[in-house]
Amino acid sequence: MRIAVLGVGLIGGSIGLAAREWIDGAEVVGFGRKPERLDRAVELGALDRATTDLAEALAGAEACFACGPVGVLPDLVERALAAAPEACVVTDVGSTKRRIVELITDQRFVGGHPIAGAETAGVENARADLFQGATWYLTPSERSSGLLYERLHRLVVELGARPIAIDAETHDRLLATVSHVPHVVANVLVAQAARALDEQGETLPRVGPSFRDATRVAGANTDIWTDIYLSNAESIAAEVEETARRLGDVAATLRAGDRGALAEWNEAARGDRRRLLEADLAGGPVHELRVPVPNRPGVVAQLALALGRAGVNIVDMALAPAPDMRSGAITLWIAGDEAATRAKAVIDGLDFGDAVEP
Repeated sequence: MRIAVLGVGLIGGSIGLAAREWIDGAEVVGFGRKPERLDRAVELGALDRATTDLAEALAGAEACFACGPVGVLPDLVERALAAAPEACVVTDVGSTKRRIVELITDQRFVGGHPIAGAETAGVENARADLFQGATWYLTPSERSSGLLYERLHRLVVELGARPIAIDAETHDRLLATVSHVPHVVANVLVAQAARALDEQGETLPRVGPSFRDATRVAGANTDIWTDIYLSNAESIAAEVEETARRLGDVAATLRAGDRGALAEWNEAARGDRRRLLEADLAGGPVHELRVPVPNRPGVVAQLALALGRAGVNIVDMALAPAPDMRSGAITLWIAGDEAATRAKAVIDGLDFGDAVEP
C-alpha cells in the first residue's frame, strides 16, 4: 500500500513511522514545501521518499493524510483530491471538522482527527507509538464511499488507534468542551496570575503543581490555535459562556459559606473525572456481528455514525457486496459484551435487518 502524507511534522511524521512499522508492505511518500525538512523526515525513517511535487506524492496512492494547520486544510485537501487516483481515500487530521466536511463534497474524502499529540512539534519528535490506544475520530458523511471508509478505518486500526465515527457538528461541540475551552481557560489563568503579580509588584512565586497542570497548554502554537479558535468559534464561545455561568455558581456558593454544597460539588467532580478518564472502552471479548445492508450511498456512514453515537467501539469492519450488487453485508467486530448487545439494538432500529453473530 502506498500512503501519501502531506505535511511531515509531529502528526504526519508519526503516521509515517507507524505505517512503516506496523503495516506490511507500506510505502510512505511525503510532500512538503521545504526540501530540508523532507530530507530530515527521510533520514529519521518517517518516509520512504519525499517530494515537493504534490502530483508525484499522490501518484499510485491508496490513502492520503493531509496534515497541517486547520486554516490550510480545506485548500490542501481540495488539491489532494484533484491529484489523487479515483480509488484513493483522502483524510485530514484537523481538530475541527464542521467547516471542512461542509466544503469538501468528494466521496473520497472522510474527515479525521487523531486525539494524540505532544507539547513538542516537528518530525524530530514523531513517534511510531503516538497513536497506540488513542481515539481517532472519523467524520464520514452521506456522500462518503463505503469502501474507502472501510479502508481508512482499517488503516487507523493498523496505526494503533481506535477509530470512532462521529458527525462533524457533534465532534466540534465535543472538542470545544474537552480540548478548546481548556486552552482558553489556561490562557486566562496565566494572564490573571501575571496581572495579580504585576499589581502587587511581586516577583513570581514558586507555583504549585495545580497551577502547572492547569496551565500546561497556555500559549500553545499561536498560528495553529488561532485557526482552531476561529474555525470553531461558535461552539467555543457557547462553552466559554457555560463555563462562566458555572464559575458564577461556585462564586455564589463560596460567598454563602455553604460547606455541604461545596463538599458535594467537589465529590461530584471527583466522580465525573474518574468516569471520564478511567472508562475502559476497549475491554472485554470481541464479538463478530454480520449486518445485511442495501447497496446504496451513505449506508456505511449511517451505520458507523449510529454506533458511534451509542458509544460502541468498532474494532474492525469488512464489506462484502452481494453478487447482484443490490445488497451486501457489513461484518463488524465489537469490543465488550455490553457494547455488542447495544450494537445489536442500534442496528435493529435502523431497519437493515437483524445483526447476527456467525
